[in-house]
Amino acid sequence: MPDLIVLHGISLPPGEYGGGYIEALFTNTLDADAHPYFATIAELEVSAHFLIGRGGELVQFVPTDQRAWHAGLSCWRGREQCNDFSIGIELEGCDDQAYADEQYDALTELLAALKRQYPTIGGDAIVGHSDIAPGRKTDPGPAFDWSRLSRMRDE
Repeated sequence: MPDLIVLHGISLPPGEYGGGYIEALFTNTLDADAHPYFATIAELEVSAHFLIGRGGELVQFVPTDQRAWHAGLSCWRGREQCNDFSIGIELEGCDDQAYADEQYDALTELLAALKRQYPTIGGDAIVGHSDIAPGRKTDPGPAFDWSRLSRMRDE
């Protein structure tokens, strides 16, 4: 049973939005020739439970009771291998550009649904990728407004 939620930021190619490339990455169908950057990540086998697009569109790739490959080398509260016990939520975005209002709305709704399904996940168990892989990952980045998310969840 998951007891951690990890928020990520992703854009493909970096800093660009749309195009279906994130979905292709998470379904192992990314065309390495479609962009020079893709050749550097073509061999990755990654997945996430959810993706929230810039317009608030929600896509689920992996059931929440199954393992997704989103955290990589990671540790939370002394427990390593966060993929084993976490739900990964990807937000289409990058460290230095504000996330969209629609994404915060969709994320708030998704977190509420996940909290109903897994009531043991506390507010302090919703973290960024940077929190479980410090020095290795920076997402969702400084552009992610944690205080806004907290206020929206409290409403």
